[in-house]
Amino acid sequence: MTLKNTILDNVKQAMRERDRQRLGVLRLVTAAIKQKEVDERIELDDAAVLVVLDKMVKQRRESLEQYEKAGRDDLAAQERFELEVLQQYMPEPLDEAQLEALISDAIKSSGAQSMRDMGPVMAALKNQVQGRADMKAVSNAVRARLTGQA
Repeated sequence: MTLKNTILDNVKQAMRERDRQRLGVLRLVTAAIKQKEVDERIELDDAAVLVVLDKMVKQRRESLEQYEKAGRDDLAAQERFELEVLQQYMPEPLDEAQLEALISDAIKSSGAQSMRDMGPVMAALKNQVQGRADMKAVSNAVRARLTGQA
């Protein structure tokens, strides 16, 4: 069963269980997926659905941080709940050792020597770490490796 179908089944389940809060989050997810499909006139596969989910997770994390700084515990609680629901559909996150191994392999396979070679390294890593690691952190780790700081 595809990730998209799993989400749609969970929407139906939340409707049957009358779980309004979870249903609201799942409807946001299905709307984002449908919007991407309509905009690009394609049927999204699991990798593309993960990209949409990853973007939504990132937005929730940023909003949560802002709400906590502003002392808005009510809004922070809602963002935390949405983040928990979204993370149920994300793949298992990479630990530090796995990430370092993937970065090393990508640098070796692309023959990267300096910062000018960062693009091919990131392109090689993107599909492997999408949804499993923060791309900003991955970029910083690759940059540190290529400049000799790590």
